Amino acid sequence: MTDELQQYVLAHSEPEGDYLYRLYRATNIYLLHGRMASGHLQGRLLKMLVQMIRPKRVLEVGTFSGYSAICMAEGLEPDAKLYTYEINDEQEDFTRPWIENSPVADRIDFRIGDAAQEAPHLGVMFDLVFIDGDKRHYVETFEALMPVINKGGFVLADNTLWDGHVTDPAYDRDQQTVGIRRFNDYIADNPQVEQVILPLRDGLTLIRIKS
Repeated sequence: MTDELQQYVLAHSEPEGDYLYRLYRATNIYLLHGRMASGHLQGRLLKMLVQMIRPKRVLEVGTFSGYSAICMAEGLEPDAKLYTYEINDEQEDFTRPWIENSPVADRIDFRIGDAAQEAPHLGVMFDLVFIDGDKRHYVETFEALMPVINKGGFVLADNTLWDGHVTDPAYDRDQQTVGIRRFNDYIADNPQVEQVILPLRDGLTLIRIKS
């Protein structure tokens, strides 16, 4: 996609709003790898997917700066809740104020910890899970969370094209690329799910758990 076409798409999509604009800017100024934040287009897609699915409970694996959590929470109904886990405790000082000062703070439960280990012990069944954590362990994360995802529920997996590295032999020894390839193959061969990869940004896989 050319820069001109990208700007056209954004101009004809819902605006991200001032708060998210400022968060995205701060993410890129103050954090390493700021581009990991979902950004305007993917953020609006996440919000709309939540509005379409209408989940009561959402789980996010990998909060980072909180951008995607806020986007998804914007799409939640008032009685719904999003639990988001960030494994890197050094991220908390940046992220927590942005979440707690957001207009949707009451719908977000932000926790520091490993979602794959801790979320199954919440006593909560999820209708939607967004996986955006360690790419090397996507398969293990998915398997750990399957028991707490409702039948007919959805999983969104981010970065599943990994800058195109999934088809580049030069990255055969890169462990993150290997992890993403393994996950993509695992999902494609999994009879329990239906799936489609969207070539949006770095690749976003939509997965539905069969009833």
